[in-house]
Amino acid sequence: MCTAAEMKFYFTSVMDTKSADARFLKPNRNCNLTSWVPGCEPGWACSVAPDQKVNLKNSNDIPLRTRDSQPCCEGFFCPRGLTCMIPCPLGSYCPHANINETTGVCDPYAYQLPPGKGNHTCGAADTWAGVASSEEIFCSAGFYCPTTTKKITCTKGHYCRMGSTGEKACFKLSSCNPNTYKQNMHAYGFILIGALSLILMVFYNCSDQVLSTRHARLAKSRERAARSARETAEARKRWKIAKDVAKKRTVGLQQQLSHTFSRKTGVEASTNESSLPPKFPSNSSKPTPAGKEKKSGNLTKMLQSIENDSDSHEGFHLQIGDKNIKKQMPKAKQLHTKSQIFKYAYGQLEKEKAMEQKNKNLTFSGVISMATDTDIRTRPTIEVAFKDLTITLKKKHKHLMRSVTGKILPGRISAVMGPSGAGKTTFLSAVAGKSTGCTMSGSILVNGKPDSIHCYKKITGFVPQDDIVHGNLTVEENLRFSARCRLSADMPKPDKVLVVERVIESLGLQLVRDSLVGTVEKRGISGGQRKRVNVGLEMVMEPSLLILDEPTSGLDSASSNLLLRALRREALEGVNICMVLHQPSYTLYKMFDDLILLAKGGLIVYHGPVKKVEEYFAGIGITVPERVTPPDHFIDILEGITKPCAGLTAEQLPVRWMLHNGYPVPPDMLQLCDQIGSSSNGGSAHGASEKSLPGDAWQDSRDHKPLHFLKPHDLSNRVTPGVLRQYRYFLGRSIKQRLREAQLQAADFLILLLAGACLGTLSQVKGDTFGYHGYMYTIIAVSLLCKISALRSFSLDKLHYRRENDSGTSSLAYFMAKDTVDHFNTLIKPLVFLSMFFFFNNPRSTFTDNYVVLLCLVYCVTGIAYVFAIFFPPSQAQLWCVLLPVVLTLIANQGKDDKIGKYLGSYSYPKWALEAFLIANAQRYSGVWLITRCDTLNELGYSVQNWTYCLVLLIITGISCRLLAFFCLLTFGKK
Repeated sequence: MCTAAEMKFYFTSVMDTKSADARFLKPNRNCNLTSWVPGCEPGWACSVAPDQKVNLKNSNDIPLRTRDSQPCCEGFFCPRGLTCMIPCPLGSYCPHANINETTGVCDPYAYQLPPGKGNHTCGAADTWAGVASSEEIFCSAGFYCPTTTKKITCTKGHYCRMGSTGEKACFKLSSCNPNTYKQNMHAYGFILIGALSLILMVFYNCSDQVLSTRHARLAKSRERAARSARETAEARKRWKIAKDVAKKRTVGLQQQLSHTFSRKTGVEASTNESSLPPKFPSNSSKPTPAGKEKKSGNLTKMLQSIENDSDSHEGFHLQIGDKNIKKQMPKAKQLHTKSQIFKYAYGQLEKEKAMEQKNKNLTFSGVISMATDTDIRTRPTIEVAFKDLTITLKKKHKHLMRSVTGKILPGRISAVMGPSGAGKTTFLSAVAGKSTGCTMSGSILVNGKPDSIHCYKKITGFVPQDDIVHGNLTVEENLRFSARCRLSADMPKPDKVLVVERVIESLGLQLVRDSLVGTVEKRGISGGQRKRVNVGLEMVMEPSLLILDEPTSGLDSASSNLLLRALRREALEGVNICMVLHQPSYTLYKMFDDLILLAKGGLIVYHGPVKKVEEYFAGIGITVPERVTPPDHFIDILEGITKPCAGLTAEQLPVRWMLHNGYPVPPDMLQLCDQIGSSSNGGSAHGASEKSLPGDAWQDSRDHKPLHFLKPHDLSNRVTPGVLRQYRYFLGRSIKQRLREAQLQAADFLILLLAGACLGTLSQVKGDTFGYHGYMYTIIAVSLLCKISALRSFSLDKLHYRRENDSGTSSLAYFMAKDTVDHFNTLIKPLVFLSMFFFFNNPRSTFTDNYVVLLCLVYCVTGIAYVFAIFFPPSQAQLWCVLLPVVLTLIANQGKDDKIGKYLGSYSYPKWALEAFLIANAQRYSGVWLITRCDTLNELGYSVQNWTYCLVLLIITGISCRLLAFFCLLTFGKK
C-alpha cells in the first residue's frame, strides 16, 4: 500500500500536468535511471523489506520499496514509475487485466507488457487520471459497480451512468430499457412545454380579454356621458327658445299696458274735475290700485333684468342654464369614477359648442359678457422673432437660408410657403431648435429675450412631416399617453380627459378612437386619420407654440378644412402656430393670419398679413389673375413658370422686400439693387407708413449677434410628471404593445423550442466532457436568438423616442420601462429552451442549475443587444448579434497553449457561462468523479472557479451593458 508521501507524489504530478501526461511520472527514489525494478512497470508493485519500518502517515519521505515485484491486486491501480498500490475509488472498475494476443495490450487497460521479459504478466489498473484520457477504468455506462471489482448490468426501469455505484430508478412517465445509461424523459418535456404554452395562452387571452372588456366598459360609460350631455344641451336650447318667446310676450304685454294707461290718462285730463264721481278720491286711496302698481313694478324689474342680461334665468325657477350651476357643479378634483369624469368632460364640450354657436351672433351685451367671462382659457404666450437668420451647411458651405428677418406672433396662424428648395422645413427646424449639421448665424429672440427655444420645450409642439405614431396603440391611447406625460402634473385627471376628448372631437376622430393606428405590416386607420393623430399628439399637451411641417399633405379638402378649424380654435386661446403648406385651397388660404413666402435660397419675398399680400405685390406690379389662388400665382413666379411684369424678375423680389422694410442687402445681391432702378423707390414708398410685422422689432438693434445655445433652463412654468410617474405610464404602454405582439412572441418561443430539441438530441451527454459540446452550442443558440428578439425593444422605436424626448419626456423612464417588460422574456425563455433541451439531453446537473445559468446568460446577452440596437442601424445590429456569440465562443474554447486566445476568452461571457454549466454538471458527480473533476476541467481549458462567481460575472456584464446602452441612448439616440 502506498504511503501518504507516495500518494502525494502521484496526485501532485497528476494535477500539475495534463491528463495525457499523467502516465509518466517524475523520477523518484524507487524508479529512476539507475533503479528500475519490474515493480516500476504499469500494473505492478513491490513491497518493502521485512525489517523496514514504514510510517503510512509520513507525507515527506518516500520509503525504499524495490523487493518482491508482483502484479497489482484486483481493485487497486499501480501507476508506471511508482512501486506501490493505490485503492481504486468507488465508481471505478479495476479487475485484473488480460493480454490481448492481437494487439499486445492488457485489456481493458491501455498499457503493454515490457519487451524482453517473458515472465512479466498483466496486472491491475495502471493509472488514475481524467476521464478524457482514462475512460477504461470507470464503471461503464449501463452498468453499476457496487465495488471496484464487481460490475452489474442495469436492470429495466433503472439507468446507470458511467461511474455509477448503484442503479437509479427512472421517473414516472419515463422509459428505461435494460443496460441503459439515461432515462427517456421526453414526456416531461412535452408536459412542461404544454403547461407553459397553456399558461401563456391563458395569460395573453385573458389580458386581451381584459383590455377588450375595459375598452367596452369605457366606451359604454363614454356613450352614456355623451348622451347625457347632449340631452342637457338640448334642454338648455329648448329653454332658451322658451325664454325668448316668454320675453317677447312680456314685452308685448308691457307695451299694451303702457298704451292703455297713456290713453286713460289723456281722457281724464280732458274732462272736468266736477264730472268725476264723488267717490273717486276715496277709491284712489284704496290698496287695490297700489297693488296693481306694485305688480307692474315687479314685472318691469324682471323685464329690465332680462333685457340687461339675456342669459339670466332669475325668476323662472329653472335649474337648466342657471349661472349658479357653475358654482353647484363639482370641481374636477372631486371627480373620481369614470362616469363622473366623462360626464364632466362631455358637459364641458357641449358648453363650448354652445358658446361657439352663441359667439356667431353676439350682441353688444354679449361681447361685454364674453370679455368679462373668467372661464375663457388662456395659455402662456410665446413670440419668436428672428433677425438676419442665416443657415449654412458645414461641409459644402451652401446657404440654406439667408438674411431672414421677421417674427411669428401668438394668437395667429402663420403659413410658410414657397417653391421646392426654398428652405421651408429648414426654417421651421431653425425656429424649433432642431437644425443639425449646419451653422447658424443671426439672432433669435423668444418673448424679446435671447433665450433658447429649448427653454420652452415643455410648451412647444413640433409636428414632423412623417407620421411618427405608435402603430400598435389605438388612437385614444396615443393621445392619452402624450397628454399624461406632457401636461402639467398638478392638472386633475378629469381635465386631462377633457383635453383628450376635445382634441378627438375637433379632429374628427370619434369613429376611430378605439382602432389601432396600424403599421406597414398591419393595416390600421387611413392615411388622413393617421396624419390628424400625428397633429393631435402635439395638441393634447396644450402648447403655446405649435410648429407643423406639412400637416395637410395627403389630406383631402374636407380633412384639411377640419384640421385648420381645429388649429383656429387653438389660435383663439393664444397659441402661436406656424406651418408649412403646399398649394392650399382658397378657403384654407383665407383661414391664415400671416404669410411667409420664401424664394429659392431661403430668402423672404413677403412676410406679413394675408390680407395685405395682394396689395403689396400689386404695388410692385404683380397682380393675381382671376380664379387663381394668390400663393399659387406667387410660387409660379418664384419657380420661373410664370413671368412677372416687365422690368421685374423673380431674383429681384427678395431684394425688393428688403428695401421695402429697410433691411440690409447682402453684398453679393447689391447688383440686383442697380437693376431695380427707379421702381424700387416707388416700391419702398408704397406702404412705408405701415411697416410689415417684423419691421419695428429691430428699430433699435443694428448689431448681428450669433446664436448662442447655452444649457437650456426651463422657462415654461410647467411642471410635468416626474420620472417614477412617467415610468408607470411608459410601463403600461410597453405592456400593451407587448401583448399585441403575441404572434412575434409565439414565433420566438417556437424557435427556441426547436433549437432546444435539436441540440438536446444531437449533443447527447457523455461522461468524458460533462456535456461540454451540448452546452457550447446552447450558449451560441440562446445568445443569438435572445439578442435578435431583444433588438426589437429599441430598434423599432428610435423615431418615436426622438420625438418624445425632444418634447421633454424622461429617457430614464423610457429605458427602465422597456427593460422591465423584457424581464418577462428573461424569465420565460430559459424555461422554454430547457423544456426541450434538458429532457432530450438528460444532463447530470439539475433543471434548477441549468435554469439559473441560462437566466443569467439571457440577462447578459439582452443588455448587449440593447447596446447594438441603440448604437447601430437595424441591419448592422442584427449582423453583430449573429457574429458576436459565435466569435466569442470560439475564442473562449481556444487551447491552453494559445495565450492571446486564453487571455481574451477569460473576459468573454461565453467562457463564464460554459464554465458555470460544466461546474454545475460536475458538482453532481460522486465518488470517482470527485477526484477527476478538477483534472478534466483543467484539461478542457477551464479553471476550477466558484459557480456563483461565474454567475455574478454574467450579471455584472448585463448591468454594465445596460448602463452603456442608456448612455448610448442619451448620446446617440437623439441623432
